[in-house]
Amino acid sequence: MTRKPWEIPFLAEPEEVAALRRIMRLHLNLWGLPEVIDAAQLCVSELVANVITHVGPHTPTTLGLTMRDTRVRIEVSDPDTRALPTLLAAGTDAESGRGMALLDAVADRWGVILRSDSKVTWCELATGLGSPNGHTGGLRVDRAEGLIALYGEREVSRSAAGSCLTVAVAEEAAIDVIADLLHWLRAHGCDPDEALDRAQLHLEAEVEEAEWAIGQ
Repeated sequence: MTRKPWEIPFLAEPEEVAALRRIMRLHLNLWGLPEVIDAAQLCVSELVANVITHVGPHTPTTLGLTMRDTRVRIEVSDPDTRALPTLLAAGTDAESGRGMALLDAVADRWGVILRSDSKVTWCELATGLGSPNGHTGGLRVDRAEGLIALYGEREVSRSAAGSCLTVAVAEEAAIDVIADLLHWLRAHGCDPDEALDRAQLHLEAEVEEAEWAIGQ
């Protein structure tokens, strides 16, 4: 999976935060990284709120998302090089000053890059990937990836994008894989609907087990 960097300009306003969170969720789902969505949305909220509070509303700002090795990197840039984010030890009753502390608790690391006419506040989140273009999900996902790649080989060869499957092409290839397996089951006297139901039960049980393990 190719995860290309992207960025979006916006004006720092409270009403923009919800849309930016939705955009972040959309891109991370497309990147196959749903596990980091909640943390990434919190980071976006706090980084944008920091601009609104310390630089000012209506500030021209840019939100960016990239992969740095196996980490997701979120960047928020603004034109003020003086108002630097500061990690404060805010009390539990404080009404402000806790934003960067929340980000510090969620992110693996964060920092600020000063440029001649702007600054970039960034943070990085661990993904659990083995490589920048890899997948989460374990052995089952790895096996499926190899099979989908075989089915999608002809479509990829026609694409100018290179040797990596796009999500759209991979999805169509996955549907072809499932359809062929259902034909195979039917040809051998098996019930395709029953097989789909059993596969869904396996998926739900394994996802539930994985979520329980993460929560421990």
